[in-house]
Amino acid sequence: MTRQTITSGTIFEDIAGYSRALRQGNLVYVSGTTATAGADAVVGIGDSGAQTEFIIKKIEAALHAAGAELKDVVRTRIYLAPGADWEAVARAHGKFFADIRPANTLLYVQALVGEDYLVEMEAEAIIAEQP
Repeated sequence: MTRQTITSGTIFEDIAGYSRALRQGNLVYVSGTTATAGADAVVGIGDSGAQTEFIIKKIEAALHAAGAELKDVVRTRIYLAPGADWEAVARAHGKFFADIRPANTLLYVQALVGEDYLVEMEAEAIIAEQP
């Protein structure tokens, strides 16, 4: 079974030794993703909904690189920093996943890495076999 790693170019992937996403067979795992553009620019500072939308689009790009789509997502996990607006996050998640309806966990944590991050999200997908 072939193992494929996907990177997004952030400095954190090299520092911490992980991949943005990993595909093993028909399974795709997307690592915890923050609203980081390019190497280290935070997007949507102070706006939980904007960060979530950016994150989902970033997750979607990683899925595409692995040969998957948002419709293949079966689970999401969302971590919120204190002060994050859970309802804005939930609405942004619903904007993309209303028809897909993956299993989801949404919870507050004590803090995320980086004071400007309000949201971190990970996803798992299963690519359906072609008929």
